[in-house]
Amino acid sequence: MKSLLLGVGLAALLSTSAMAETIGVSMALFDDNFLTVLRNGMQQYADSKPGVTLQIEDAQNDISKQLNQIQNFVASGVDAIIVNPVDTDATVAMSKAAENAGIPLVYVNREPINVDKLPKNQAFVASDEKQSGTLETKEVCKLLGGKGNVLVIMGELSNQAARQRTADIHDVIKNDPNCQGMKVTDEQTANWQRTQAANLMTNWLSSGRKFDAVISNNDEMAIGAIQAMKAAGKDPKSVVVAGIDATRDGLAALRAGDLKATVFQDAAGQGQGAVDAALKLAKGEHVDQKVYIPFQLVTPDNIDKFDKKN
Repeated sequence: MKSLLLGVGLAALLSTSAMAETIGVSMALFDDNFLTVLRNGMQQYADSKPGVTLQIEDAQNDISKQLNQIQNFVASGVDAIIVNPVDTDATVAMSKAAENAGIPLVYVNREPINVDKLPKNQAFVASDEKQSGTLETKEVCKLLGGKGNVLVIMGELSNQAARQRTADIHDVIKNDPNCQGMKVTDEQTANWQRTQAANLMTNWLSSGRKFDAVISNNDEMAIGAIQAMKAAGKDPKSVVVAGIDATRDGLAALRAGDLKATVFQDAAGQGQGAVDAALKLAKGEHVDQKVYIPFQLVTPDNIDKFDKKN
């Protein structure tokens, strides 16, 4: 009887240890509203899975630091790696390091270069950026009545999301017959940052720039532009300002009437999807190499649906 109980206990112990998974996570930046929701989404989902541990590191927007973190994950023998890239052009080296070590890797939120050529045990979880800027620009077009001068605030140009969202703006204006009266009079990067966007808008206002709309690649930069307009004595409600992400601050600006539209990007959903994909790949299960979480347009008419999501 004792030997039987010992055998059952050992089997249970082995079963529990076999279920334990450690996932190394490298985030581009901790100090970012959207990425904080993404990170929390990963952690909350992992906490609901017995035996799953996340080792989350802050790359502090430093490419070299992020590459070192991935190398350290490989050296420590984690079961899988999740990366929110600082620079999507640097993802080739990341994929190679994980592939050489035989460790599954999942990119989250920011699309890696050569996404269609990822190794079999690697995947990308995000939202389709072709939807984001398109939804945003079509709503701005509607609010402008299809005509007006537009300023575009771009995210980091090294990020595929910034490039795609900006391309979406131009595609809508060029290809939608109802929007061809709109004209982009200037576009500059503020690197996703509120402060940089405020400085950029201050410069535009100081130069006497006339505009009817501001289309921003994210809410943070849109809010920075709004703050600069207020500081300069210009009412942001007199123009159409739009963003992307539907962060808490973005939704507050929308309720105040300063922001006219945003686009909900399900940060927590992306985080959960990334952890789920990493766990499946670690177990040798099949995962689609592209997992998309849909974008949704947010306006004053439907804002109540999104209050508790981000």
